Amino acid sequence: MPAITGIIADRWINAEKLFGILHILYGITLCFLPSITSPDNFFWVMLLAMMFYMPTISLSNSIAYYILKNNNYDVVKVFPPIRVWGTIGFIVAMWITNLTGNKDSGSQFYIAAVVAICLGIYAFTLPKCPPQNLIPENATLSEKLGLNAFSLFKDYKMALFFLFSMFLGAALQLTNMYGDTYLSDFGKIPEYADSFVVKRSTLIMSISQISETLFILAIPFALKKYGIKNVMLISMFAWVLRFGFFAYGGPAGFGLGLIILSCIVYGMAFDFFNISGSLFVETTTDFKIRSSAQGLFMMMTNGFGAIMGSLLSGWLIQEFFTHENGDKMWHEIWLVFAIYALVIALLFSVMFKHKHDPEAVADLTH
Repeated sequence: MPAITGIIADRWINAEKLFGILHILYGITLCFLPSITSPDNFFWVMLLAMMFYMPTISLSNSIAYYILKNNNYDVVKVFPPIRVWGTIGFIVAMWITNLTGNKDSGSQFYIAAVVAICLGIYAFTLPKCPPQNLIPENATLSEKLGLNAFSLFKDYKMALFFLFSMFLGAALQLTNMYGDTYLSDFGKIPEYADSFVVKRSTLIMSISQISETLFILAIPFALKKYGIKNVMLISMFAWVLRFGFFAYGGPAGFGLGLIILSCIVYGMAFDFFNISGSLFVETTTDFKIRSSAQGLFMMMTNGFGAIMGSLLSGWLIQEFFTHENGDKMWHEIWLVFAIYALVIALLFSVMFKHKHDPEAVADLTH
């Protein structure tokens, strides 16, 4: 869906209007979830909700880039401090659902629905971001259909970038799927059943987002100083530490310190990949396919990457790292994930060729 909506925004509909429509539809869909009793029906309605929501992530980037460049701002310098407010919103949402006792209740969907609809309405007040729709007379069929962004795969460097983005998207899915469950499972140990880690696991995990707010602000310096390859390598090794610290974590003492360190490292792992990757796509692709290219990046990370991460990890854990009573072998699971991230980092360091030009990165207001 992100790639398709990106094409629509590049060709036919203002990006801010499409963003608003999708959020309103997402909010309306969420309202149905609390009343659904069938797991199968819940899955399909949630899938529909995600089809509306996921494209808005890349669209929000495209809208921000268009407005900033249209006003001659340096996107590498100015975008991260703007993007940090999205993470602050994430933290607020996590704290509200946890502290109000809605972490495991259907009311969380109503809260999300109200916010989504309000955001959708607000989107119509944003500066206009019209589709470029610059189609030459001798345009090919793919150009007329808005499929130009897929031609990026013909470029070896961009193809590798998208491929490793998918692998890192899988790593992100691992922590999204199992992080909170891992902390909550400490409750199966009697002496830790009422511990803060178990009762307020969402608050512990929100340290990751708090860390994001700090590392986002470091992106302009990191990109201009080290370039996209080194920044993404830092992200990959941060994922190794993220999983490694979890492997030796515990609900108290030194183990709790490792869990907190893992959450702090997460900020670097996420930002230096997701945000920097989005900026790399923006600064290396034609503005005429801005939304399509961002959608393609999102499709590879939160689409194919997320699916790969969830399916393969689910199978792996069920087959090799689950006790007969259903308990998970968390130490071994996180170590395997750490090894996975390390292998990805080593392959990326060898295969991805990119010459960093600080002056080119510094001049990105066009």
